Amino acid sequence: MIVRISNEGQYRIDDALHGRLNDLDDAAVAAVEADDEDAFHEVFEELLDLVRKEGHELADDDLEASDVILPPADLTFVEAGEEFTGDGLIPEPAESAG
Repeated sequence: MIVRISNEGQYRIDDALHGRLNDLDDAAVAAVEADDEDAFHEVFEELLDLVRKEGHELADDDLEASDVILPPADLTFVEAGEEFTGDGLIPEPAESAG
């Protein structure tokens, strides 16, 4: 999975982290819906940190399409209200065939 953090770069993320990314995305949506700015910023920073620390940053000339585009780190809570709605930014992980 390729995740872009706007104004920062692209990261290749192991598919095994998809569920954790989705959980953090859902928590960000819940914080916005609860009008809890502090909780939103905490979980959004955790989401960005997970991408940065667990992902492998792609070179600037690597032109792979992003599967997910996250807002920039300086996203305001007002802007978050426009971004983190409904199902959030990260699609639900596909069920593994079994």
